[in-house]
Amino acid sequence: MFQLTEEKLEQQKAIHTAREIYQQPDVWKEIFSDFQVQRKSLQQFLTSIYEKHDRVRVIFTGAGTSAYVGDALVQELGKQNQEGIDFESIPTTDIVGNPMNYFQKNVPTILVSFARSGNSPESVATVNLAEQLIKELYQVVITCNKDGELAKNIVGDDNSRLVLLPEEANDKSFAMTSSYTGMLFAAYLLFTEMDLSESQFEKLTSNAKRLLDTITDKIEDILTVEFDRIVYLGSGIFSQLSKEASLKMLELTAGKVVTMSESSLGFRHGPKSTLNETSIVVLFMSKDSYTRKYDVDILKELSADGTKVVVLTEESNEELESLAEWVIAVDAIESDFLLSLLYIIFAQGVALKKSLQLGITPDNPSPDGRVNRVVKGVTIYPWNEQ
Repeated sequence: MFQLTEEKLEQQKAIHTAREIYQQPDVWKEIFSDFQVQRKSLQQFLTSIYEKHDRVRVIFTGAGTSAYVGDALVQELGKQNQEGIDFESIPTTDIVGNPMNYFQKNVPTILVSFARSGNSPESVATVNLAEQLIKELYQVVITCNKDGELAKNIVGDDNSRLVLLPEEANDKSFAMTSSYTGMLFAAYLLFTEMDLSESQFEKLTSNAKRLLDTITDKIEDILTVEFDRIVYLGSGIFSQLSKEASLKMLELTAGKVVTMSESSLGFRHGPKSTLNETSIVVLFMSKDSYTRKYDVDILKELSADGTKVVVLTEESNEELESLAEWVIAVDAIESDFLLSLLYIIFAQGVALKKSLQLGITPDNPSPDGRVNRVVKGVTIYPWNEQ
């Protein structure tokens, strides 16, 4: 894995992170297979809610990486214009401190909780607040841990459903990798109106495996450049994916690499000031011909400035090769959503390899306990409605 033996990865305390990045196509296969079995029951549950109400809010929520799952999903689901359904993404860390800013008592709501462990204090508190403040509340818990508080909370609740990911997705490492893509993929299958065919899915997993098998040489070449700042850019779903990509580098390098995420158009409006001679930029390119024009424009600007850019794209061409320092083509795929599952593999891989280059232990990049796999030290105050 990543041109390192298991013995070497064990020595460097990177074995869990490496395995969990590499296993993702197989985890997706399990999720896809499990969903075929549960599809009818889950879709009947959602349809019964949609038919009962003229309008339904679907709130995707979680903390950190789990919140970024929802941020990416609303980009994809929002454009499907499902009548009477409003998809929103609100982090638990926002809801807990200001619940009345986000919950609407008289609007029927499906609260979709994303969680690796299901024990984060803000996630548990968000559910408790929703139960107090929303008159007609339904829940979907998408988690990697059947024994977590979120999963146990909905046992026996007819207005709730549990979507349990394969055990392998319950990452042992500090950083969420297969748990992130697993939850993202599972939620997409549940809420999309665009059915994913067997052939489309097979293309996705085969492209992912090919990328994992071939990407290390490119990553090694990128790491010959000494950088301590990295910026992830993209449009639409990729502007949201860039937040998760940025977080992976920040986490796995224990903050030694400064990271930033922005949209391709938004970057010019101040955030571009972060660039210096020790920066590189990673650009996630859309397959949409209109959106792609804006991605190419910022690439041209960065190239003219002398900035080193890594481009992730569906297919390469002469223009991209002339403008970018590195071009990584992941092969043809049907949508930007599916591309996002491939692009994030690169971000996970380069963060792992940069962590090792810096002498950090990726499975636990913060051994002093400053940050933890499940957040600690959060005081949850009881809600007293004024």
